[in-house]
Amino acid sequence: MSAAPQIERLILQDFRTYPTLDLAVDARLVALAGENGAGKTNILEALSLLAPGRGLRRIELSEAARMGGSGGWTVSVAAEGALGLTRLGTALDPAGVDGAARRFRLDGETVGSVAAFSDHLRLVWLTPDQDSVFRGPAGDRRRFLDRLVLAIDPTHGSRVNALEKALRQRNRLLEDASPDARWLSAVEHEVAALAVAVTASRAETVRRLDGLIADTRDEASAFPWARVALVDQIAPLLSESAAAAEDRFAAILRDQRDADRAAGRALKGPQAADLLVRHGPKDIAADAASTGEQKALLLGLVLAHARLVATMSGLAPVILLDEVAAHLDPRRRAALYEALAALGAQVWMTGADPALFDDFPGVGRRFFVTPGRVEPMR
Repeated sequence: MSAAPQIERLILQDFRTYPTLDLAVDARLVALAGENGAGKTNILEALSLLAPGRGLRRIELSEAARMGGSGGWTVSVAAEGALGLTRLGTALDPAGVDGAARRFRLDGETVGSVAAFSDHLRLVWLTPDQDSVFRGPAGDRRRFLDRLVLAIDPTHGSRVNALEKALRQRNRLLEDASPDARWLSAVEHEVAALAVAVTASRAETVRRLDGLIADTRDEASAFPWARVALVDQIAPLLSESAAAAEDRFAAILRDQRDADRAAGRALKGPQAADLLVRHGPKDIAADAASTGEQKALLLGLVLAHARLVATMSGLAPVILLDEVAAHLDPRRRAALYEALAALGAQVWMTGADPALFDDFPGVGRRFFVTPGRVEPMR
């Protein structure tokens, strides 16, 4: 059985629109209502920085500092989980953009990275920017997929970053008409090792997610079930041993040098992968569904992923949903609240109209957000 950590206190300093904030929360379902620009999403963003990656807005960290503030910021929480009350915090030192350094603390002790928090807290999220993921470019779906993987495997992001760095190094070598053959071969073997590791993590997450959806799908649900598959040119190599797959892909890179030099980039590899999603009940590609169907399909996918995170990590993730209820009809909105309550995880939601949360379950807590302030709704 999975543990379900609950954030009970959030403290912010000089973060976005908040000079200071000390918010106590005693509920699994948390609704934040307020006008656009009041600071609702800022709270979700602060929480998202306790997970690997650059947060739900994917910003440069200095951009989160409050205008007129110290130039740095602090985010800390007290979370009750399987190991009792845990205090997690991250901060950006106010040393200016060039010299700023990010710090992480776990129960008062400095730790090396945000990955250390993953034994205590996992987070997943959905934002309005992701609404177009099915009809957007493949790069959007790769980022969406990598976010799914990161919630399960906190080290995945470092491998993706290392792969991008190695690919850039190979591109620079290929710009030379006569690159050092031994150095180029060594870089291609590094690219191959990282590419196989990244693809393996993506493929395993997709396989498990598709299996979980198939085993638990509900034809009567307001959120249609999805079929998901990884489209990747080197995924077939994973049937071999890791060493053999790396050698095979290194050979592909060697054969592709002229084509890649002409293109200015590597044409084959996980950087060209795509996530294929189909609307299960209708058996159509997700991008062929209506806008409303795509929204419901995406929500169903995120809820299924939250269940997968709980199954694989032993921790039900904290779920952050930014402005998801505004575009749902009353039936689907009520179904969403019911589905979220059934998950057992803590959920933080935002919405501009307080009326969106009139049907919020009694176990939830509603807060009204104004610039710099968060107060309970009566």
